[in-house]
Amino acid sequence: MTNPKPAVLVTRKLPQAIETRLMELFETRLNPTDEPMSAEALIAASAETDVLVPTVTDRLAAEVIDALPERLRLIANFGVGVDHIDLAAAAARGILVTNTPGVLTEDTADLTMALMLSAPRRMVEGDRLARSGEWDGWTPTFMMGERVSGKRLGIVGMGRIGTAVARRARGFSMSIHYHNRRRVHRDVEAELEATWWEDLDQMLAHMDFISINCPHTSETRHLLSEARLRSLQPHAFVVNTSRG
Repeated sequence: MTNPKPAVLVTRKLPQAIETRLMELFETRLNPTDEPMSAEALIAASAETDVLVPTVTDRLAAEVIDALPERLRLIANFGVGVDHIDLAAAAARGILVTNTPGVLTEDTADLTMALMLSAPRRMVEGDRLARSGEWDGWTPTFMMGERVSGKRLGIVGMGRIGTAVARRARGFSMSIHYHNRRRVHRDVEAELEATWWEDLDQMLAHMDFISINCPHTSETRHLLSEARLRSLQPHAFVVNTSRG
């Protein structure tokens, strides 16, 4: 006899290709309505399950993990962050927790660049006005935005996402500056013409744009304190993509 396929519970509706592949490989229970599960519903649905596939909206606190069935041995998170999962509780139960690092690097960098363009150029504000029917027409000084080209971009966290943001910003002729726990390889600095600042406060005071691309931890939670915000350029723009 062949071994039965592992039973997998998927808490939210995922892209069709992923759900199809899951159903080919496992005994898969999907969530076709895409309704968020309460903790009680998730625990009940997990009965007779070997693998749980949650998303960022599923808060797997210790009491939830403790109530999962004994046979469950893997929480395969659909996403990069795992701050919604009590890792210590999972480890105590012998449950492996995995995530999908790297899959959203380019997408997050795209959105970061979109925010850096839309905020100074007032795109969202202008679109809202045009749709309201209250726009009276063009004037030379109405809703003037800020130019992105030639501005200084300070990147806090020069990892995968920070580097991807820098590559896009170079296409808009922005000068790249960064603060990181460790200086990146000199080849990356040369490619991006990037300047490393060992002191974050010194860098912040000289930047036109700040892009925060670091894990959301207790150390980075209040990275831009009130004092640091006061040190920014008067018209500096901040984009925060900190992730758990």
